[in-house]
Amino acid sequence: MNDRLQINADAGYQLAEKKAAEYFASLSGQLANKIYATTLTEDIQAWKQNHIHHNSLFSRGKGRSNSRGYYHYIQWLESTGKLDNYLDRSISYIFMRDLGKSLDSPHTLNRIQHVVNNLKEYLRRSNPTGNESTSEMFSMGSLYRWAQKEGIESTFIWLMNKLKTVSSNIPDGMNAEEAKRKLMKIIAGVILHQVEEMDDDLSTEERTRKLDEAIRLGYSYGLTYPFIDDLLDSDVLSEKEKKQYSSLIRTTLVTGSVPELGAWAGKSKELIRYIHSELREAFAYIQGRLRQETKDHFFEQSYVFFHSQEEDREKDLLHANYTNEELYIPVILKSASSRLIVRSVLSAEEDDGFDTRTFFFGIYNQLADDFADMFDDLEAGAVTPYTYYLKYRQTRPDLINPFELYWTVISNLIHNVYHSDKKTCEVMLNRAINGLKRFKERMGDKKYNEVMQLFATGNSKFDRLIQKMVRKADDVDFFDKLLRDHIITNLKEEGRERETFLETVKTVRSRINDMLCIRGNDDASLWEDPIMDAANYSLQGEGKRLRPIVTWIMGVHEYGLDESAIVPLLKSLEYMHTASLIFDDLPSQDNSSIRRGRPTVHHIYNTAVAELTGLFLTQQAVQEQASLDQFDPKVVLRLIQYSAGKTTDMCKGQAMDLNSKGKPLTLEQLNTMCYYKTGIAFEASLLMPAILAGKQESELEALKRFAYHAGNAFQIKDDLLDVEGDLEALGKPIGKDVENNNSNFVSILGAEGARKAMWDHYSTAMETLREMKYKTTYLKHLLHYIVNREN
Repeated sequence: MNDRLQINADAGYQLAEKKAAEYFASLSGQLANKIYATTLTEDIQAWKQNHIHHNSLFSRGKGRSNSRGYYHYIQWLESTGKLDNYLDRSISYIFMRDLGKSLDSPHTLNRIQHVVNNLKEYLRRSNPTGNESTSEMFSMGSLYRWAQKEGIESTFIWLMNKLKTVSSNIPDGMNAEEAKRKLMKIIAGVILHQVEEMDDDLSTEERTRKLDEAIRLGYSYGLTYPFIDDLLDSDVLSEKEKKQYSSLIRTTLVTGSVPELGAWAGKSKELIRYIHSELREAFAYIQGRLRQETKDHFFEQSYVFFHSQEEDREKDLLHANYTNEELYIPVILKSASSRLIVRSVLSAEEDDGFDTRTFFFGIYNQLADDFADMFDDLEAGAVTPYTYYLKYRQTRPDLINPFELYWTVISNLIHNVYHSDKKTCEVMLNRAINGLKRFKERMGDKKYNEVMQLFATGNSKFDRLIQKMVRKADDVDFFDKLLRDHIITNLKEEGRERETFLETVKTVRSRINDMLCIRGNDDASLWEDPIMDAANYSLQGEGKRLRPIVTWIMGVHEYGLDESAIVPLLKSLEYMHTASLIFDDLPSQDNSSIRRGRPTVHHIYNTAVAELTGLFLTQQAVQEQASLDQFDPKVVLRLIQYSAGKTTDMCKGQAMDLNSKGKPLTLEQLNTMCYYKTGIAFEASLLMPAILAGKQESELEALKRFAYHAGNAFQIKDDLLDVEGDLEALGKPIGKDVENNNSNFVSILGAEGARKAMWDHYSTAMETLREMKYKTTYLKHLLHYIVNREN
């Protein structure tokens, strides 16, 4: 590394450190003089008039905020007339914290009201009328619809693919849900910044470009949280690897260029190789969009952020002699620089007072977060002002009480930074009391009271006032906290549901594999039976068994049918599907040599045997359906009639496909052919158990709509994999459509257009699914699997 560049970086850090030291000295003086107690007591006495209600009519009751009661709480807020104030204080706080705005600006207040109105309307539209678990706030489907509206569908698809890859590379030892939440929060914050920078008269094209850029910049910057901060805070890397990795990051920020990874001797070589590649791409994207006048500011703040994080990370809780300055100055620096970076990333125009407000505000947020996390940090041995005070408060009387400094920061912000603005005072006191309420709820009364005794400020009157507000004050909740809890809960539930879904799929696939073998009658042993052999050979391949799995899930989990009773139906679906593949692979049709990772039937036997085997399996499927002897015969007859009609339709679809070779198709023609070839099979796997369960026609029609869009999404993904997939993963040759001169979604729409069409079908299928309000989430995860699969 160039020594001169390092000297310049260190000089920039020293200037920032000097500014932070001056700020800390000012706070220390105010704390020593107990200024905060006098000013905040007066503020709270005025504030509490709107937040302590003696009439039980105003109590929250069942409307209390919690992550599982997200929608009910929003509904309760609206029914009691509290929603407007709730959203106003929430958005006002975000404008202060994330955008560095001052609430005494008429323009800012107008913007806040505009956001509040839009958010309120969105919440009204998205609130479910039935089962809460069937609706998702900011689901992939709803986000894709927003992306369509803004013309940034391709950006959304890019981001979903990036997030999927990031998730798959978060190693054990790191909190995957928290990492994803942080990344999404940063992206949302950058988008919010960008939206606030855009003029109302901006052209549609320019708005689309700016939103695209904001999403990519948000991802590029946000990636540093899981893959730099969280990674270095975890135990995933060895100490030697951490030093090597930190050196690489430092060199990048000092020189403005990402060095080659070079030799990596540690156990995390593959992880670091991926992270290095991804961060280098992200860094190049940010660098390519920085204006010259903001580039220096970006590197300065990035270095300050990284170096202050390193200063904190290297502290040892067993070291008993850290000064107050050593404890707090890095906190001031990292908390301020992290938000100043966002501004420079966007190359936003200079906003009068932004830097000053952001610099002074940061420590408030960091002290609040460190207070909430103090016991987790203590268990991890991390040094924060709170953990250090807990450990050494009895032997180090010189240590500043961080809880007392927290109130000093609030007083300083309200009166010295925001000039005693009434709305700022209201919002900040709401936030502070809410933070303590949340902590008390999480820790329990006993533990909370112990903590309050440990961090008592020495001013008993002020302490009693604060605790009175924590007990009695109401209407202090914030939407971002509710949303944070909701997202974390959803991520965890999604993870559990996905694991359950995949485990169910694995288990059911194994059961289905065990039941598929067709055994001949006694006479068959008298001579060789190549058709029986070919049928069993075709059934033994590593098929996904997707159709019978869907039937099993819906039949057993959703409709409560007896598993043993529907075994013939499961077998019939796989026999029919396997027969269609045998026909599809024939030389007269697609002429495929590999299917399910093995040579196709006509290559192992011959074309005649393959054709007869396909017919044999088709009739075997009908025979199995006729064996559904635990159901009403009329219902079974209806099912067989439905199945026969769909088999006819599938033949029509294959004929359409063969007739289309070498011909350009319209999208409408392709959608029709896709439905007949693929959608019908999905439809059958859903409708046949519903028919056996005696479901009404209205539900069958909804299942048909779902199957149509799910089937199209599946086929589009197949077409994309035919172009971009891997032979080993797919188990069949890629590029067959090109070789056979077949029209498909990629050839008609292009790869990008095909992805958009797939996500459009996904979103419509999800919307249909939400209308059906099933008690299980299996079909939702089936859709996720369809668009994310690699084979």
